[in-house]
Amino acid sequence: MSSDLTYKRVLLKISGEALMGEQSFGIDVSTTSRIAQEVASVHKQGLEIGLVIGGGNIFRGLSAAAAGIERTTADYMGMLATIMNALAMQSALENIGLETRVMSAIPMTTVCEPYIRRRAMRHMDRGRIVIFAAGTGNPYFTTDMAAALRAAEMGCDALLKGTKVDGVYDKDPLTHKDAKRFERLSYLDVINQDLQVMDMTAVTLMRNNNIPIIVFSIVQEGRFEQVMNGKGLATIIGS
Repeated sequence: MSSDLTYKRVLLKISGEALMGEQSFGIDVSTTSRIAQEVASVHKQGLEIGLVIGGGNIFRGLSAAAAGIERTTADYMGMLATIMNALAMQSALENIGLETRVMSAIPMTTVCEPYIRRRAMRHMDRGRIVIFAAGTGNPYFTTDMAAALRAAEMGCDALLKGTKVDGVYDKDPLTHKDAKRFERLSYLDVINQDLQVMDMTAVTLMRNNNIPIIVFSIVQEGRFEQVMNGKGLATIIGS
């Protein structure tokens, strides 16, 4: 493994919207391929990587529930959207020669493996990129929570959250020019200030397991590799 890498094993959480590119809906193949290339470049340095991808580019459970679909049903529909994104990312990764496995919390053996912790650990130990799909398999839990849970289960050194902005700000930097970016925050800072980094339950789980959360921009080309080598702009959340 490259001595420049800060971590040995990480969980990368990407929003479904990150796969849309410039589109307003769905999966942009060129964007998905670009993210796959970035994952590959760090994986070749020896980093063990797990992925969790949201489903908001295809279906949002909360929005659907607000529109009248029963909440549990809407959440399951959202989980199915994450499987579609996982398969798209698997295809992009395998197109460039990386060995991957999609593991679903909802058994769907025709298209992917069921999530079994020991099997997932073995895949990662053997250098395969594991894409964890269908959230936790339970309604009312976000994909942020699924990412935190898998990071803890896989013994990851860090949870990476790829977003549209290069870290955590005191207010929305897309609408406020005077927004301040934080270099470092504690878990309690995020909780007490109600900073909308990710699901607070996920933040608490990471705090309880002392796994740092690193927030960076996945839309900035090359940023993932920079952050993994300790150079790129990001916000680190820890003890």
